[in-house]
Amino acid sequence: MSISEVIRAELGAPVLVRRLDSSPRSDVSLVEFDGAPAIVKRVTGGPDAADRFRNEVTALRLAGQVRPSPVAALLAADPADLVLVLEYLSHTRPAEVRWTVDYAVALARLHTSPTAGLPPYRGAGQDDVDAFLSLAQRLDVPVPPSAADELRAVLDRLDGDGAGSLLHGDPCPDNAVLTDDGIRFVDLEGAQRGPAMVELAYLRIGFPTCWCVTALPAAQIAAAEAAYHDTRRSLGHPTTGDDLTDACVGWLIQGDALVQRAARRGADHWAALTRADWEWGTATARERLLHRLDVVTTMTAGHTQLAGVAALTDAMRSLVRQRWPRLSTLPMARNNP
Repeated sequence: MSISEVIRAELGAPVLVRRLDSSPRSDVSLVEFDGAPAIVKRVTGGPDAADRFRNEVTALRLAGQVRPSPVAALLAADPADLVLVLEYLSHTRPAEVRWTVDYAVALARLHTSPTAGLPPYRGAGQDDVDAFLSLAQRLDVPVPPSAADELRAVLDRLDGDGAGSLLHGDPCPDNAVLTDDGIRFVDLEGAQRGPAMVELAYLRIGFPTCWCVTALPAAQIAAAEAAYHDTRRSLGHPTTGDDLTDACVGWLIQGDALVQRAARRGADHWAALTRADWEWGTATARERLLHRLDVVTTMTAGHTQLAGVAALTDAMRSLVRQRWPRLSTLPMARNNP
């Protein structure tokens, strides 16, 4: 990886140590500058590369204002080359049962960061509502008359979060580095300004944008969520409330959160879920769907604003289990998923 004179002038002479695994949308290397280790990341791939670079730089600078910082420090950036140089995070601390609590504390710190300059939250939309209801019809599940309006109301409530919080955009375990000082987040290209509850809900809904989708024991979820709210209060921010139902419903109907994020949104994806010839990750996607149906059915039971959704998800859950009887539950993670 070539290092521009802009970064050399700021950090010194670079020596490549090794290239690191990364997504197709970036090139990442471990580099030493005058003997000090750092991570060099070049944002690549697609016409939005410059926007993703700018978004990550903005989010890192904003979150870096919080103490203790919830992100890797930004050491230098070169907009011309779309290159960021980040603090090298040493992760020598052993993964232990407190991982979920440490994760929630870091997430709370991230969410209480300033948000100026970040794009608004882009979650599930009307196309997801239409596609999800179409899936129910293809599965021969009756759609309660109130379900469509209830789902639209969920989207309205998620969009009505005022100024919002600094959202990571993809706060998966492999973007959460466990260090001696707690968890620090990396890869904030998808950072947004939106409702904090949609990322706190990761613990319940099973890390929806991640390849390592897992379930967590109820006691660990409860401890982590309590730590999240305690951390927000300690930083002088109001809590998001304990009801994560809307956020979990949003993740259930967001079709492209069932598979790799590059998957097509909407009706085509949901149709693929029901086809016998769909090869990539079929069981994984269906297991994710079943898990989310389980979570949402439990959370909406007795919820007066979501009675139609509760009936719909309960019926869909039963149908999915009947249609694919060999589906297993998501793997249970007791430490870092």
